[in-house]
Amino acid sequence: MDAMNASGVPRQSRPPREGMLLSSDEAFVETVTSLWPEDVMHWQVLRSGRAALDIMFVTPPDLLVVDMRLADLPGDAVLRILKSENVYRQICAVLCMDEATLHGGMDWATTEADDFVLLPATVVELRARLELAMLRATRTLDANPLTHLPGNTSILLDIQTRIDRGEDFGLGYADLDNFKAFNDKYGFSRGDEALMMTARIIVNTVRAVASGSSSFVGHVGGDDFVFMLPAALMESACRTIVSRFDAIVPSFYDDDDRARGCIVSTDRQGDVRTFPLMAISIAVVFNHEGCLQHAGEASHRAGQMKKKAKAMPGSSYALDRRCYGDVSSADGTAKGVPPTIPAQRDMYDDSDGMGDEVDGVDGGGNRHGGAHG
Repeated sequence: MDAMNASGVPRQSRPPREGMLLSSDEAFVETVTSLWPEDVMHWQVLRSGRAALDIMFVTPPDLLVVDMRLADLPGDAVLRILKSENVYRQICAVLCMDEATLHGGMDWATTEADDFVLLPATVVELRARLELAMLRATRTLDANPLTHLPGNTSILLDIQTRIDRGEDFGLGYADLDNFKAFNDKYGFSRGDEALMMTARIIVNTVRAVASGSSSFVGHVGGDDFVFMLPAALMESACRTIVSRFDAIVPSFYDDDDRARGCIVSTDRQGDVRTFPLMAISIAVVFNHEGCLQHAGEASHRAGQMKKKAKAMPGSSYALDRRCYGDVSSADGTAKGVPPTIPAQRDMYDDSDGMGDEVDGVDGGGNRHGGAHG
């Protein structure tokens, strides 16, 4: 998180925060954009709500100030559309309105604003309200400071909420193989670029298959990511993530490492070691007919599946089918929607907890594990 000064904005030694202002009122635009120096807050001004949404879905701002009086979409409608996408709910948004709008039947229960400003407002009041909104966001936001994706608190809450609702969903836990070796050689800056690339791949894939409240993407920290989708969409999403990752990741390496297909380095003991190019491993667990009881159980199962995924060569994903029973034919081809099974079979497996009810697929599309070995 950027270092904050007493007014809730970054110290000027840091890069400026990115603000987006949606308004066609020239006087209001001039007032807002003059609240802070450009090296503290950089503003992008738009007059169209739809155009702003297109930009924000690609490059979300740190602070969003929305005038209710937009020509194409009311300001509150812009916020509803934006924040219906889970990965953008953390954006600090302030809605600006006149007194007639305030008393005209605003439904605050469905308004996705973090605060509002009553117009006309003085410069002192406007700056104070925006600063307070940013300070509250800083205190309450658990988003990852690099990717701005929801963090651990939001992840656990979303998992538990889905379990409590009895949703038939899949939970994907993704992390990078050989990331430390890459980071050690190329430095934190390029390591951050690799993490941002991974986040974009996961977010874009998840949004493409199931946007809105049925999907979720979070960043646990480091090279660990979580995503949730309706169960039927999980394997397709995993295939896409693996394919896109493997297509892009070689470009992060220098020519000699890319041609060699590995990093060659010397460890602290003076031994020469080789590390393959980065790969992505995805562990997937399902909540079918309420087989998961709490978020901790989901995390435990995901940890088991992560070991299976990492045991396969290159980028891969492993699917935990224990909630479904035996769902594959003899040649390892998934049959589709699996039959339900007695609850006790879900809870009591063989010694490693996985048996032959696990599908593992490496980057080449080859299935591994259990009945598919």
